[in-house]
Amino acid sequence: MRLEVKKVEKDATLPTRAHSSDAGMDFYALMRYDIQPGERVQIRTGIALAIPEGYVGLIWDKSGLSHKVGLKVLGGVIDAGYRGEIMIGIINLGEHAYRLERGHKIAQLLIQEVVLPDIVEVRALDEDTERGDGAFGSSGV
Repeated sequence: MRLEVKKVEKDATLPTRAHSSDAGMDFYALMRYDIQPGERVQIRTGIALAIPEGYVGLIWDKSGLSHKVGLKVLGGVIDAGYRGEIMIGIINLGEHAYRLERGHKIAQLLIQEVVLPDIVEVRALDEDTERGDGAFGSSGV
């Protein structure tokens, strides 16, 4: 597969993989952001993508930023038809302000194949499953 990437801003950093076998490609901040505890920000990447039809881009946390600092990605679905700049929503769930410098890794992108099912309304669903309609906590956790 080929992923076409365009710099929307000349100083943008193209996505990279730290290791050739990594599933995720790292995204980088275009500019500096100071993120206060509880604050949500929209991080510019300065790049646009052409995800092929039949695929989707999923934006996930960087584990170090998530576990050590408390930065969590918000949302994160890039549809194949979108051609605008990739913006990454982040919230600071940590107890301290965090400074993202320009060029810092902020999130990772996974490209996955998607199934586009036909939506069919029915009067009843097959409820004869082991779980049935058991929701939150139904497994004992």
